[in-house]
Amino acid sequence: MKDIEQFLRENAPETPDEGQFLIETNARLNAVEGIKKTVDGERRRGRIALIIALAAGLVIGCLVTLLVLFYPIQPLQVDNSAFTKAVDLLQNNREVLFGTIACLAIALGLVLMTRKREAF
Repeated sequence: MKDIEQFLRENAPETPDEGQFLIETNARLNAVEGIKKTVDGERRRGRIALIIALAAGLVIGCLVTLLVLFYPIQPLQVDNSAFTKAVDLLQNNREVLFGTIACLAIALGLVLMTRKREAF
């Protein structure tokens, strides 16, 4: 900010009242600095929230995966029911199901991050 003030003093632009011009210019530069600080703070908070969400997602995902592996669903004793067939299908294809869900979550995260960057 002092560099701009020094530049203006050296070049002496033609203004009706030099003191008033410098006061107005400093006020505008201070307003710009305030906006810059606000935007930087919002970006920092956004990054922190993203890191917290990532960490929470990883922890919860690991816990759920361990829970599923250590305590698999016990199918009901009723044979030939739709629920039993659905549980068997999920047990036989759980890697594919969880892999698909993980890929979709990653794709959604990438889309949301690119849209957020485009907004700025």
